[in-house]
Amino acid sequence: MKHTHLSAIAAAGLAATLLAACGDDVGSGSAAGASAAAGGGGNDSLSCTNEIQVEGVPQVTVWAWYPNMETVVDNFNSSHEDVQVCWTNAGQGNDQYDKFQTAIAAGTGAPDVVMLESDRIPNYVIQDALVDISGYGYEDVQANFSEGAWKDVSVGDAVYAAPVDGGPMAMIYRTDVFEQYGVTPPTTWEEYEAAARAVKDAGGPLFGDFGANVPAVVMALQIQAGAQPFEYDPANPTEISVALDDPASVKVLDYWAGLVQDGLVGTQDQFTPEYISGVVGGDYATYVSAAWAPGYLSGAGVGEGADAGTFAVAPLPQWEGADPVSVNWGGSAFAVTTQAADPELAAGVAFDLYADEESLTDGWQNQVIFPLNQDVLTSAEFVDYEVGFFDGQQANKEVYVPAADAYEGFTYAPFGQFYYQSLTEQIAAINAGEVTGAEAAAELQETVTAYAEEQGFTVTD
Repeated sequence: MKHTHLSAIAAAGLAATLLAACGDDVGSGSAAGASAAAGGGGNDSLSCTNEIQVEGVPQVTVWAWYPNMETVVDNFNSSHEDVQVCWTNAGQGNDQYDKFQTAIAAGTGAPDVVMLESDRIPNYVIQDALVDISGYGYEDVQANFSEGAWKDVSVGDAVYAAPVDGGPMAMIYRTDVFEQYGVTPPTTWEEYEAAARAVKDAGGPLFGDFGANVPAVVMALQIQAGAQPFEYDPANPTEISVALDDPASVKVLDYWAGLVQDGLVGTQDQFTPEYISGVVGGDYATYVSAAWAPGYLSGAGVGEGADAGTFAVAPLPQWEGADPVSVNWGGSAFAVTTQAADPELAAGVAFDLYADEESLTDGWQNQVIFPLNQDVLTSAEFVDYEVGFFDGQQANKEVYVPAADAYEGFTYAPFGQFYYQSLTEQIAAINAGEVTGAEAAAELQETVTAYAEEQGFTVTD
């Protein structure tokens, strides 16, 4: 599927702008990417990090950064005599994306299969960098994942990646704080605010945090409230709907702005030593996050020592209690690049990699991933698992599996990184008391609409 108009735009302007928006050192990333394109990675099978177990058969090159990827690749290669995976860790997140972007621009150096976060997929689709794999065995594995999981890796009717893991959202909370101040897990955001006020009035800690560096969380909560930030269909590749100042979006921004203004939640950037120190020290009663959060927190040292056994998880509070909506933060998948030597073979690898029972079990038991594969989500071992971080709570059964099952999927923008950067700036302005939620939403609508039009899109209502 060719989108000549937007592909030219992406190559000349959109990609460069998005890379700048990432906040990374684009120069060093591009240099690394150029090295990969010259033979340090990409389709060069000599660059394998792993051991090839069967010689003389086709090899499919893969870029991926899952922590247990070496185990996953070894599991795949040991069980396949007709194809072998040549794996390279080209960097995590933006580091890999910089290299992939350079390979796209150069027309060479990309792997056959690349690990992508779901919200990045549309950006590469408009550059003709990914293959629609719906005709390469999709129907054979379609039942392995929910409709929501497939929607996250699709653009229009085309499927651009094989799902692996996701991030159904929930509310982690400190049982010691809740018990001390006599509050129970809120089921609605109205109850969340009431509990926050009760804890503050009693001299307790902040109830949560509204970090500017987690815009994906804010977008998820807006969608939970009924917003539809973007609508995009490659069947009409020059058109996009942008709705960032609709009532639902304004409602969410005004809500959190009010919590900040009243001193009920903090404004610390998350994923920082300062934030983790606050979590360990009991500065926050709750953490609104995703199913992968227990692994992240454990790896950062949370839940050890004095705060061991103090964490539990509850379903994400709802804007309308009678009509619960499940939302997602994060999740990655394997996509086939248009530089793949054999797209059909590469698609087979994308569908089969990290899909075997041994790899999936290793991933979820070690809290590396929250698997989306239905064989895992319906297994008694996974559902009934007593999570150590939550002091033995059956968190999957009570919270995360129901959230994953109810998730219906997002429609991501083909310029999502610019939107996230713009939203981050507006959250920071809210936290600084410079704008209201409604003012931030209006500025977002104007800024993102102008950007979309600059990139050649016609913005529709």
